[in-house]
Amino acid sequence: MRTYRGNAIAVGVLFILCSAASILSIAPLGGALVAPVDLAKFAANDNRVVMTALIEFVWAVTGAGIAIGLYPVLKKFNPALALGSVAGRLVENVFVVVGALSLLALLTVSQEAVGAGSAGIASAMTASNLSLAVREWAHGFVAIIPFTIGTILYSYVLYRSRLVPRWLSGWGLVAGVLCLVATVYAGFTQEFGFTSVNTALNVPIGLQEMTLAIWLIAKGFDQRALASRAESEA
Repeated sequence: MRTYRGNAIAVGVLFILCSAASILSIAPLGGALVAPVDLAKFAANDNRVVMTALIEFVWAVTGAGIAIGLYPVLKKFNPALALGSVAGRLVENVFVVVGALSLLALLTVSQEAVGAGSAGIASAMTASNLSLAVREWAHGFVAIIPFTIGTILYSYVLYRSRLVPRWLSGWGLVAGVLCLVATVYAGFTQEFGFTSVNTALNVPIGLQEMTLAIWLIAKGFDQRALASRAESEA
């Protein structure tokens, strides 16, 4: 019987890396961008912009890797939901990359505008604000919906299978729903980022993911659940 110990450790590490990347992506530019963009200042910080995009690419790859790493284990208990969780996290991270590409597009627009002088800056404001809007909606709304769906799906399978303690997977279910509520709220209010409501509703999922990561690295999947499933398949 396979123990899937390697999968557990890999997923735990990916959870930590993904969370770290999503938080650290704020650091190079010192916070969220707001419209109207100061194109001259933005163009002068090209290294920081590229660094932000690279961190966000790491965020996307590690986020997708979480569901891919869980899939071989979860499919033993519910193939459809396991595949759905992978699809959700993959779609999420496609839009994380879209947000990163929008940031790089904004950098190109700002550099060309600065090179053209004051007239160029004035004419580029619409394009720059559009790039920023795409990024805000991609990261603050569109990417989070499939993330929460993927989280709820794999948390449900973990809960039913008892691969991890039910208090931990149940926490993931509740936290995923709260995160979805926060995302829908942000979509209607168009208040993305660290607002009081978003922060309060998203803290549970952040804490749950770190707890799950530590559990998977330290203890792995419950071997009794895997043994029971192996016996039923024999």
